[in-house]
Amino acid sequence: MKKLKYILVFLFVSAFAKAQQLQSYIQEAAANNPEIQAFELRYNIAEEKVNEANWIPNTEFSAGYFVSEPETRVGAQRARISFKQMLPWFGTITAKENYASSMADAEYVEVTIAKRKLALQVAQSYYMLYSIRAKQKVLDENIQLLETYERLALTSVEVGKASAVDVLRLQIRQNELQQQKEVLEEEFVAAQISFNNLLNQEENTLLETPIMMEIPTDDLVYNMDNLVLNPELLKYDKLYESVTQSELLNLREAQPMFGFGVDYLPVTGNDNSMFSDNGKDVLMPMVTMTIPIFNNRYKSITKQNELRQQEIEFQKSNQLNVLESAFAKANSLRNQAKIAFHTQEKNLKQARDAEQILVKNYETGTIDFNDVLDIQELQLKFQMNQIASIQMYYEQQAMMNYLINQP
Repeated sequence: MKKLKYILVFLFVSAFAKAQQLQSYIQEAAANNPEIQAFELRYNIAEEKVNEANWIPNTEFSAGYFVSEPETRVGAQRARISFKQMLPWFGTITAKENYASSMADAEYVEVTIAKRKLALQVAQSYYMLYSIRAKQKVLDENIQLLETYERLALTSVEVGKASAVDVLRLQIRQNELQQQKEVLEEEFVAAQISFNNLLNQEENTLLETPIMMEIPTDDLVYNMDNLVLNPELLKYDKLYESVTQSELLNLREAQPMFGFGVDYLPVTGNDNSMFSDNGKDVLMPMVTMTIPIFNNRYKSITKQNELRQQEIEFQKSNQLNVLESAFAKANSLRNQAKIAFHTQEKNLKQARDAEQILVKNYETGTIDFNDVLDIQELQLKFQMNQIASIQMYYEQQAMMNYLINQP
């Protein structure tokens, strides 16, 4: 019981350390990944567009000089200077700001989605690195086991109970396992480069991978209703809101614009004029209004916005179906991985029992090295399958975490 307690404590501490280590890598990737930085800049640009929306039309200023001065009763007009400022309808600027803000919110969700996808990539890449290292460790153990059998075979050859062919077969098998180990090392180098690129760090940076991982007895329970929290669905809510704000802006822009201004005309006095206003400059205040009589454009935009909102609702419904299917598949694959793991665990125990029988037979001088190779090959197959099951289990669990927006 005490030994079992120590094993359980070790597994718990190991699992906690693994989770902390992986979370640290995910945080580092989110801080340094150039794709995330690009998404964040897009969000910053969208935020800045809120400030851009707070503007009014340019002030119009014009000046002209009369080449041929027109004569009036109060004198000759020499020039004309005009100033005019148009203003949008009440609430138009606020509507523009609200629309820009809603678009910024949609961009922020895109940042969240990108970070979630990056976290999933980091997790799956991390579990692949673990799988490669675990398989290399198993190969080392099997190579050592074959070396032990080789020594037994050499001893048997000396006493005439085995042939040199048995020794050669064991050596050939060791060569094959060594080849697999070297191939896995090449895979690890490539996977390590990919992992470091996700974190945007030097390609040859050494990584810490867990020494041992196990499939837990009790699975994490997920609530499928939490799929609605996935940012890929929330994105459509933000897009819908942006279309709503776009329509409010359209209604404001369909209203009249008004403006004010003033014209100034300097006048040269007429020496022969007897008027009291002779030579008096002209100052003429003005009020301007634009009326959207031909407003088919605004009606068309309203219709487009209605259709766009319907499109977004259909897109969201379809995306929910996609997420539900992906969740069901990930859950099924996780369960399959657990079933396969426990099956391989039983097979491995039976293969080791068979190995012990062979070793006992050696003591009586009846060992068959063909059987030794067969049992060793089975053990290796079961061990490799177990590692593949562990990798699949945690990869699919990471996928499920992504789908229901869990860390």
